[in-house]
Parts: sequence; structure tokens; C-alpha cells
Amino acid sequence: MRTLITIRAIKETFSMQDQSYLFRKIIFLIIAVILNSGCVKRGIIPLYPSTQEVLFSISNAISEDDTLRGSAQINVVTSQGYFPLRAAVIIKKPAYLRLELLPPMGPPDFFLAATPQKMKILLPEKGEMYQGEPNSRNMSRFLPWHFNLEDIVAVFTCTCPSLTGDITYLRYPEGSDLRIEMKVKSRIMQRVWIGSAGRLSKIERYDEMGKLLFNAEFANYTEGSPIAGKIYIVMADGITSITVKYDDLKIEKEKDLSIFDLPVPDGFKKIYLD
Repeated sequence: MRTLITIRAIKETFSMQDQSYLFRKIIFLIIAVILNSGCVKRGIIPLYPSTQEVLFSISNAISEDDTLRGSAQINVVTSQGYFPLRAAVIIKKPAYLRLELLPPMGPPDFFLAATPQKMKILLPEKGEMYQGEPNSRNMSRFLPWHFNLEDIVAVFTCTCPSLTGDITYLRYPEGSDLRIEMKVKSRIMQRVWIGSAGRLSKIERYDEMGKLLFNAEFANYTEGSPIAGKIYIVMADGITSITVKYDDLKIEKEKDLSIFDLPVPDGFKKIYLD
């Protein structure tokens, strides 16, 4: 109780950004003590600090008020080969994404803009505009992954994809990491690993039948940054992988959501996916 009172007092002293960073440090200082206590021998870590607090410190590292803007090197491996891509990205939680693929020369030749309600894709060379729901089926028609929009935004912002329903938690020490298992209706839906510095290091995501959808690893964090220097994603087929490395990434306070829409140029053919 004294520790929790101290945490609250410290949180009230600092700005919101400093709170998140410092609170995460304090939580995992406590976890480090627990991991080195006799609790390790029992396997399951007692719920102190609570699992919800641990996950909140991860998910709130990038808040819904933040917008990530920058460029990225996205390297894709599929059964058809290796594809290095340059992209301009704008990302906002919970489910807003703008992605422009940049050829070696000239303007972007692929535009994607997605919100929780709809997704638009422009292919300038073909003069085509596609529109549909931002689900994994529609996204996989154009990109080599089976993500729904909210999951890909969570992974690209180095936070945990959300779950719905009556969620139960178990957590275990695993080396220097903390592993948390999340179950819905007694079926594991997600596993996350959190490093000793209080940052996300790995996710395994499952569908409602318990089948693996993808796993993602997060590495090369810099001091004070909530975004990993490298995000490595492997899809369920074990072949398709995506590596993301950001350049000049900025975290801004941007309320204008119109950037996640695409005006359709005159003369473009409109194609509806649903």
C-alpha cells in the first residue's frame, strides 16, 4: 500500500509524458524485485502490481491523442520473394493508418488510408480507387499480410492489440522478461512478453479458435522512446515476414482526422470491395 501511495504522489508531480515513462520504470522495478523473490519458485507471479496496471503502462506509452508521422523501411518476405519497400506512414490509435509506398524515383504509386469504418486504396498507375471495410481479408488483397486494422496499428505503435470479452490473465517470469497470457472463454487469445525496462518485447496473437495469427518482436529501443527501432513480424504460415524500421519518426498531437481519407481524383475508376 505504501508503494502504491508513493507511485500516485510521483505521478501527480510530472507531466503526462513523464508520468507514463516514470510509472513504467517504477512498475518494473517492483516486478524485478518480485522476480528475484521466492515467488519465482511458484511459477505464477502474484498480481502486484496488477496485470491491468502493467498492460496499461504499455498500451498508454502511445496514447490515442498521439499521431506518429514519419518514413519507414519495410522489408517483406513472402513465398514469391523478398520485397524492400520505402513508405511514408501516419498512424493513430486505435485504428487509423495512412501508408504511401515510395518508388525509387517519382511520386508514390500506392496510397492506403484507413479509419475504423472504411479503407480506401488508390493505384495511380492504373487509375483505380478501391473502397471497403478495413478487415484482414480486404487488406490482404493489396498487402502481404492478414491483419485487421486495429491489430496492425497496435503493432506499428509497439503496443498490445486489444481484446474484448471476459478476459483472464496469467503471468510468469521468463528469463529477464515477464510473460502475460490473456484468455477469453478459457482459450488463449494473446501472449505478450515485457522486458525488464518495461517495454514490449514480443506478442503472439491468436484467433477465436486458438490458431496463431502472427507473432511480433520489438527490439532496439532507444532511451526514453516508446517505439522500437526494429519491429519484426512473422505471419502464421511461417514464411511471410515483415520488418519495419522507422526513420525520422515524430510523435505529434494531431486532431485532424481528414489525413486518413483520400480524395478520389477525377477519372479514377471506383471499385467497392464489400
